[in-house]
This record gives sequence, structure tokens and C-alpha cells, in this order.
Amino acid sequence: MAKDKNSEDFIGPLRRLLVGVILLVLFGLFLVWRIDSPRVERFRAAAIDKFVPSFDWAMAPITGIGHLISDFQSYQQLADQNQDLRRELQQMKAWKEAALQLEQENAKLLDLNNVSIDPQLTFVTGVVVTDSGSPFRQSVLVNVGARDGIIDGWPTMDGIGLVGRIAGVGQETSRVMLLTDTSSRIPVIIQPSGQKAILAGDNTLNPPLEFLEDTGLVRPGDRVVSSSDGGVFPSDLLVGQVALGTDQRLRVRLSADYQRLEFLRVLRAHPHEVIEDPGGLLTPGAEFFGPAALPVIAPQPLPSDDLDDG
Repeated sequence: MAKDKNSEDFIGPLRRLLVGVILLVLFGLFLVWRIDSPRVERFRAAAIDKFVPSFDWAMAPITGIGHLISDFQSYQQLADQNQDLRRELQQMKAWKEAALQLEQENAKLLDLNNVSIDPQLTFVTGVVVTDSGSPFRQSVLVNVGARDGIIDGWPTMDGIGLVGRIAGVGQETSRVMLLTDTSSRIPVIIQPSGQKAILAGDNTLNPPLEFLEDTGLVRPGDRVVSSSDGGVFPSDLLVGQVALGTDQRLRVRLSADYQRLEFLRVLRAHPHEVIEDPGGLLTPGAEFFGPAALPVIAPQPLPSDDLDDG
């Protein structure tokens, strides 16, 4: 009992002293915190940085949630932008395809305009609407016909060379028989030798030359043009170049681009005048001495006396 009483007597004054010191310290802090002075302000800042604990760990979840929301909004914006870019890319592809088609059509039309033909020949330009070719027949349809004045047999060209001839005319369309068709036979001239031959279609892109007068005068690379023999085609239309085939036959590498026949120029090749009466060919001045120029003398009747004497 004596020991407990002594310990209480010791702890009581110590507790009061500790409380007094704490109150004194708090009062001093209050005074220091209220003093408006640069030095005291620096002291307060240093004390806060030194003793006040960092609460970044407590704010980390909130900060992470904020970043997550921000990232999700950014992702949503990127997804919308990506969708818009995909649509624009799809539209650009469509425009690119249209531009390429227009560029090709423009190039072909320019090629048609650059073809050198006889100034006396006029033409009608048509669009190839379908390719009706087959292993046994090589032909195409163009969107010009009788309403445009097309006549059966007129030649057709692309931007470079001869393609074929009209082999059937409808009201709004016409059929073009290609030079490669097995039914095609056209007279040609090989330059510079001047040899005449027949270009015979055989359903290949390099039809052979037939009925050559002298094959020794023909060389691969010689220029082949159309001939006006027989009145089938106008003369001097480019057909192609001579080439030696794998079968050792002389063939023609056609200048026309048969892989891309989109526009064809139909030439108005008016037929030559046909002379049916060879007797009408007279030398200059012969009309004054011909039978038509001689006077017709009517027979005179004999006198009656002469008849009696006879």
C-alpha cells in the first residue's frame, strides 16, 4: 500500500508538468503561426515540409481513377476518329478508282485524237459496250449504229492501229469483226518492200500473212499497212509489224491493243466508183471521133426509072 501511494505521488506532478509543457508548446506554435514575418514564413514552410506527412499514397487511387477516365475518353475520341478516317478512306478509294478510270479513258481518247488518217476520211467514235468474243469468233459491239449513219464494211481503229471492220449494223449498235477472227481476210501491203499479202485471222493475236509474192523481201519488223485492193479498206491504215512466229510463219504483231478495247473509231470509208462499162474509158479527145460523134445518114430512096431499068 505504501508503494502504490509513493508511485501516485510521483506520477501526478509529472503528468501536470507534461501537460503544462504541451500547452506551452502549443501556445508557442500558435504565436509563431500568427506572426506575419518573412522569416517566420520560411520557418513555417520548412516545418511543414519536414514534419507534415505526404498524402500522395492516399490520393493515388483517386488520381488513377481520374487518369483511367481521361484515357477512356481519349480512347473513345480515337475510336470515333478512326471510324471517320475509315469512311474517308473508303470514299477516297472510290474516288481513286473513278479517277483512274477517267485517266484511262482520257488517255485512250487522246490516243484516238493522235491517230493519223487520211484527211478526207471522217469518223464516228463509239464505246465498246460488250465483248462477244469466243474461241470460234472474235468480235465486239459498239454503241453506234444505223441512226449514226454506220454502214456495213466500214473499218474501225483504236488509238493506234486497225482493229477490224463493221460486220453487222443495228439501229443503235454495230458488230465489229476483229482482224483476229477466222473469217477475217484483208489485203495488206508490207513496207518498205511493197509486197502485197492477205492478213488471215486465226483467233490469235498474231495472225499470219498469206499469199506473199516474195517472202525473201520481207523481214521481221517491217511495217504492215492496209491496202485499198478490192475496196475493202482505205489504204495506209496502220495494221502492225511483221514478226516470225514459233511455227516459222510470217505473222503480224497487231498495233491495236486488243486487251483494252474501250473506244473505237469507225471510219466513213465511202466505196470507190465502180466502172461497169469498159467501153466508156476513152482517151482525151476520143469523144470527138467516137461512134457517137459520127452523123447518122438516112438511106435515100432510088428513082423509079432506075428500078424499072433494073
